[in-house]
Amino acid sequence: MISLFAILAWIRGGAVGQTVISEPSRVNWLGTDPLDGFLMTELAEPGRSSGPLLSEITITDGERHRIGFVWDGSNRTLYVDSIAVAQDMQGSLVSSSNGLYIGAGKGMQPGTYWSGLIDDIRIYNRAVSP
Repeated sequence: MISLFAILAWIRGGAVGQTVISEPSRVNWLGTDPLDGFLMTELAEPGRSSGPLLSEITITDGERHRIGFVWDGSNRTLYVDSIAVAQDMQGSLVSSSNGLYIGAGKGMQPGTYWSGLIDDIRIYNRAVSP
């Protein structure tokens, strides 16, 4: 299982269904949902009962945004511009061991490549407040 961590990045642009950060052959860590361009993560508990965490904030509006995901050991929280925009409780997260893709979906499928800018990605081994 994954310990506490946070991942933050500055982005601009992008489109619905595109990914900012993913784990090869596993899950998309940060990206947009395929319908509205809302910030989302697929990082979740192992098993079928858990699913993606979806905000109601569009990040594909052409503006520059600081996005983030924080796992504090019991809560998943998504941030846009230092404001928590979605949160839920999870008992654990699936462990990670495959490295990361920046700007591409977990399977590198067409349409998942980030069509905007990604800058200043930071990954912390603790829960931080963006």
